[in-house]
Amino acid sequence: MSLAIQAEGLVKRYGDTVALNGVDLAVPAGKVVGVLGPNGAGKTTTVRILATLLRPDAGHATVAGYDVVAEPVRVRGLIGLTGQYASVDEDLSGTENLVLIGKLLGHSGKAAKTRAIALLDRFGLAEAAGRAAKTYSGGMRRRLDLAASLVGRPQVLYLDEPTTGLDPHARREVWSVVRGLVADGTTVLLTTQYLDEADQLADSVTVIDHGRVVAEGRTDELKRRVGGQTLQVRTASLEDFASVSRILATLTGVEPIADPEIGLLTVPAPDPAVLSALVRKLDEHGITADELALRLPSLDEVFLALTGKPSEEVPA
Repeated sequence: MSLAIQAEGLVKRYGDTVALNGVDLAVPAGKVVGVLGPNGAGKTTTVRILATLLRPDAGHATVAGYDVVAEPVRVRGLIGLTGQYASVDEDLSGTENLVLIGKLLGHSGKAAKTRAIALLDRFGLAEAAGRAAKTYSGGMRRRLDLAASLVGRPQVLYLDEPTTGLDPHARREVWSVVRGLVADGTTVLLTTQYLDEADQLADSVTVIDHGRVVAEGRTDELKRRVGGQTLQVRTASLEDFASVSRILATLTGVEPIADPEIGLLTVPAPDPAVLSALVRKLDEHGITADELALRLPSLDEVFLALTGKPSEEVPA
């Protein structure tokens, strides 16, 4: 497996405060790795080190094989960074913003214009290319900001909470863009306060708390590690509620958690076969269910179990 980013034992101190205390991170090429953690966990510090904006006090990190301390210029030529807030000039048009960045990167005027046109078209901004960025919607500005980070054709893209403050429709637009980038081979390191975003985009997740990695793996792996599956049943008729509760208790050996007001029963289900067994039992008794669901814990529940803090405390 080829690693686009590899960090080992990263340590960063600010006086008596230890921001990072031995962080390891491995990001395979062409994948999305989500970095999650509560306020002050060390997420931003990690990204700033990997982007050559901070020097670690100890440890070692490489991007595409280049050392972030010894070869920062090489690293900068391979990365793009999109922060939480749009960094485009609102008084310039979409085209002017991207052309300016292209020229700052050393492209000729013609090459910068060609790249700008291609990116604006790719991000669905061609019709708004001549308009000032201040007239763009939040989602359009975010797409322009992402386009700006790609002018230099980075191999690795750091996305620091890219959809903070966006409405659900705009968030989905950004997600679509990110998926397209990864499909083209870009490696993405994503920090996010939205756990559903990590569920949607990340191939794997690293959870940092108090400057240490407390868990890593695919989201489904973390969910299984924190807690087993649960079976939820919503009865079509409240008259069948007691009967379904008894069936579940017989099948699982555990008394289900009952919410009779909405007809919902929930019971641990370590064996997925219990779902098919329940379907047979309901059929035998002529009972109809409005809802049958076998689910893993949510990523929010995983986060709470790992850090002791709900996801709402993860800041922008």
